[in-house]
Amino acid sequence: MEEPIRVAQIIGKAIQTGVDTMMMNYYRNIDRNQVQFDFFMDGLEPTIYDDEIPALGGRIFKLPPYEKNMRDNLRTFREILQKHPYKIVHSHMNALSVFWLREAKKAKVPVRIAHSHSTASRGEGLRVMMKYSLRPLSKMYPTHLAACSQHAGTWLFGKNTPAFIIYNAFEVDSFRFDSTVRDTVRTELNLTDKYVIGHAGRFVYQKNHHFLINVFKEVLDYNPQAVLLLIGDGDLRKEAENQTKALEISDSVVFLGTRKDMHLMYQAMDVFALPSNFEGLGMVAVEAQVSGLPCFLSEAVPREAGLVKQVTFLPLKIQDWAAQIIALKPDGLSEQRNNPLVIDNFDIQQAAPRLCEYYKTTIKEVTK
Repeated sequence: MEEPIRVAQIIGKAIQTGVDTMMMNYYRNIDRNQVQFDFFMDGLEPTIYDDEIPALGGRIFKLPPYEKNMRDNLRTFREILQKHPYKIVHSHMNALSVFWLREAKKAKVPVRIAHSHSTASRGEGLRVMMKYSLRPLSKMYPTHLAACSQHAGTWLFGKNTPAFIIYNAFEVDSFRFDSTVRDTVRTELNLTDKYVIGHAGRFVYQKNHHFLINVFKEVLDYNPQAVLLLIGDGDLRKEAENQTKALEISDSVVFLGTRKDMHLMYQAMDVFALPSNFEGLGMVAVEAQVSGLPCFLSEAVPREAGLVKQVTFLPLKIQDWAAQIIALKPDGLSEQRNNPLVIDNFDIQQAAPRLCEYYKTTIKEVTK
């Protein structure tokens, strides 16, 4: 039997959010007799995937954190490529992919995929300066370009540069609305009689928690039964907690941290809010729509994330967001929540074979 194609997946930090979650969804569902993944992770600490990946036939390579020492990170990566030749290196590091793909080119890896998952915002400070400075190099070392959305591909690679869209696919059926599950989760979280505004995302500038908390204060003044459910973790979490204390709304804001059961968390919500400063797609908005939730998204979220008419895109004005959320009638959502959303592109059962064929095609293209 022919050996499967082994793909080096450069995913950055494995923190159960974003790229690592997406690629594990693919890995669990792809035909591993045809394609196998090896995961290159940023950081040497244990991760939740340390047992699962080897059990599925993959390998894990942990690289020294690039923020502390990029030279050590790349040297380790280079040494691994020398010991384990690959036909494909797939980098998910956005504008930073240039560093690892340059090493892959030196190692004569025939297929080098640069994958854009995000965009940028001026408010990121030094980080955005680095992104913009590296963006002109984004097409220098890859043989193939990919993106989570047209919007993300255009931002990194340019307006007239086509990129293969690899959808952030997931187990769609597990996110479908279930009234019994909703009742159970709301009881467990003490939300039975509450009007729950939900959000999921890392506590970083991109996700704009500061704005959302200010919006919630306006909603809470109108509806004392409102609760803000915040799922995720990150460097700015403490700042967000302090903001709720300063506004005297801590009793109505629930910080749940990182969760492995997001499909259940959406069931507990009445509305979903994503006021991001920038996004490559906004995958949590897609998941929320599958759960039947009305969604309020910032205008920085790509229109590709809006799959149903119950999605509203808004400018980042506190009064506008608060007014829209207050105007929503929670008791009128049952029909929407019980109408399954058909989104074949995001269904992992269909997306995984498509990714498998993509990898095969890239190899054929470079070996003609």
